[in-house]
Amino acid sequence: MHELSIAQNIIDIVQENLAPDQKQVVKTVRVKVGKLTNILVDSLLFGFEALTRETNLDGVTLEVEQLPLRIKCDDCGQETDLDDYVFSCPVCHSSAIKVISGQELLVQEIELND
Repeated sequence: MHELSIAQNIIDIVQENLAPDQKQVVKTVRVKVGKLTNILVDSLLFGFEALTRETNLDGVTLEVEQLPLRIKCDDCGQETDLDDYVFSCPVCHSSAIKVISGQELLVQEIELND
């Protein structure tokens, strides 16, 4: 279950970005997760909640935006979202493709209460 270590990494990023004299409270953390990361969102949410319990991040909402697996064909130039892991162009069936989205894992925003 690598989601627990990812949740801890997200927490570490949030903590590193809070000023030492931070008076405001974190309200929401927004992350983007690509399909190719194979992260189970429910497990990530559970891990985040468990690890933040009884800390300064207790009650913070973790919002996860899942990004599709998107490819671009080098032969026909078509950009397509793939629902499965067949790495070929659905238009011309070429295997000369590049993954342009779906590998992301990033903390997009840390929203603070006013």
